[in-house]
Amino acid sequence: MSETREYISRADELGNIHISEDVLAVIAAAAALEVEGVSALAANLGSDIAELLGKKNLAKGVRVQTEGDQVTIEISVMIRYGYSIPEVAKAVQEAVSSSVESMSSLSVQAVNVNVSGISLEPAQKN
Repeated sequence: MSETREYISRADELGNIHISEDVLAVIAAAAALEVEGVSALAANLGSDIAELLGKKNLAKGVRVQTEGDQVTIEISVMIRYGYSIPEVAKAVQEAVSSSVESMSSLSVQAVNVNVSGISLEPAQKN
């Protein structure tokens, strides 16, 4: 994401609502991390991939682009060894899309998932 903050603005009957792209990125990151099989988000290209998430960098590995009320999200994840990559990636797409749409009332056009690596933590399937 760029250094300048971008906001999505909507007029409401009581005033205007401004949602930062950073907020959308944090929502997407939190949703992805709740998916079984995702061990962490991967840092953006050019960043240290070993950097794990903390409060200040929760959206690391998430890029949000907006056009009107349409949102496109690109997210990079690390998947636990033993999980099906296509199944986990699909679950990430669904979780991210659902969370962003329900919390922001914006329409998610696409969620592009980049699998940046495999975590050697054993799969903890039930």
